[in-house]
Formats: sequence, C-alpha cells, structure tokens
Amino acid sequence: MSVLVLVDIQNDFLPGGSLAVSQGEKILPVVNKLLTLPFDSIIATKDWHPKSHQSFAANHCAEPGQIIILRGLEQILWPVHCVQDTYGAELSKELNLQRIDKIIYKGTDESVDSYSTFFDNGHFKSTGLDKYLREQHLEEVYIAGLATDYCVKYSALDALKLGYKTYVVIDACQGVNLNPNDSREALDKIKEAGGVLITSQEVTKKIGRGSGL
Repeated sequence: MSVLVLVDIQNDFLPGGSLAVSQGEKILPVVNKLLTLPFDSIIATKDWHPKSHQSFAANHCAEPGQIIILRGLEQILWPVHCVQDTYGAELSKELNLQRIDKIIYKGTDESVDSYSTFFDNGHFKSTGLDKYLREQHLEEVYIAGLATDYCVKYSALDALKLGYKTYVVIDACQGVNLNPNDSREALDKIKEAGGVLITSQEVTKKIGRGSGL
C-alpha cells in the first residue's frame, strides 16, 4: 500500500515567507496533480515550532546561517519560521487540502530541530509517523515538498532506514541550496541509500493507472 508524504509545504517556506525556498511555489501545481492520484493515504507534515525554539537565530542574538551546538548536534541557526498557530505555519491554501488524511507535527521540542518527518535530528523522539504508517500497513512512501536538501533528504533517509520502499518525486521538491550543489548531493545520497528518484509522470504511470498529469 502506498502513501504520499507532503513535507512542510507551509507559508513560511513559500514566497513572502520568513524562510522562503527560492522558486518553492513551482512545486504546487505538481503536488496538486499528485493529490488526484489514488494513493492509499496522503499525509502532510508541518514544522511546528514554539517561539522559544533554539534553532532560531533571534533567540541567540545571532545572525541566520551561524552554526552552534544544540543538544550535542551541529545546528544551523534559521530565521524565525513556522511558529505554532501562526499564518506562516499553515499549509499553503493553494493545495487541495481536502485530500490530506493526517497531519504530522515536527520540531515541537524547543531544544532540538527536526528536519526528518520521522524523528528529531538527534533521534531522541519519534513524530509518530512510523507508527501510523505501520498501523495502516503503508509500505511504499512517496515524498514531495520542501526542502530537498533538508527535510525531504532526512525524511527519505529515515524512511529507508526504517525499511520502507522510498520514492522521492523530484519535480515535486525544491531545495534551499545554501551551497549550489546541495540539492543534487541530497538526491545522490538518497539514491545511494536505496531510494528511488522518480518524476511525477512516472508516479502517474505507477499509481495513477493512466489518469495522467
């Protein structure tokens, strides 16, 4: 059984947001077409940070981009983003939100960031996504969203480690690219770990039974 996981397609990561991914909006029509396909389940994830989150540069009187040690892990400091119950944390209304069966929240612990949709960065705590997928007997995971080189990358790598057949829909993802090749290197790592890089057209042939994108 298959599941589409939409990673962090939230206002703060889109144009006008506090941590906008360059050209992030271009994935929206592709994702909406994926949402028409007969996946057995569709899940969206949300970065869901308290105002006091320690990954925010403002909470250290520092500049975004600086690196600190947070709970024993290297942590890039980010602009304030996706604060709980704010407009920036909402999923884009340009998506067909009625197709989403469940929302998974991540980054809720102020002391550790959470790029992966499965665990925080230190694997101290699960988001509950793995438990849900196993309860629903969902074995094939298709990942789309923002950003390729962070949350998509770590979600895919964790899915593979957990034993899921993992696909990344490359034209339904967009990267931050703090360094020019970050997204390409992220996709290479996913492929090396056993993940499948797939286009939305290929997903249609596999899942859509000829419905067409």
